[in-house]
Amino acid sequence: MHNQAAGQAKASLSRTTTIKTTRGRAAYQDGFAAEENACTLLAKAGWTILLRRVRTRRGEIDIVARKATAICFVEVKKRRSLQDAAFSLSSAQSQRLFRAAECVLQQNPHWRYQELRFDLIIQDDQGRTEWLEDIIRQF
Repeated sequence: MHNQAAGQAKASLSRTTTIKTTRGRAAYQDGFAAEENACTLLAKAGWTILLRRVRTRRGEIDIVARKATAICFVEVKKRRSLQDAAFSLSSAQSQRLFRAAECVLQQNPHWRYQELRFDLIIQDDQGRTEWLEDIIRQF
């Protein structure tokens, strides 16, 4: 009886792990597609993509882009609704984004810029996209 219960628990854990893995894979693919769309939107607006999915010791930045003398650090969020996506960037994430940007700038001292900004590009499940400019202010 004990072995049967242990077997059932193991099977249940395996199903749960499979479901989480499948959801994780789908979320990764959705996020990647949203980032692709964001890059297309940025390029159409005249921005050059410098870096994508940059990992630093302080955090990750989805996209780094340049236009003229401006460098923009872009966070991309995809949720069921644009409102959910817009409110999904927490203050802790904003701080990590800012700190990660500091690392990226230190790693690229050759970049010349007059303006730095942080933008948020949001997308919903229907493919609607909005670009929220200059979302983080650090004083």
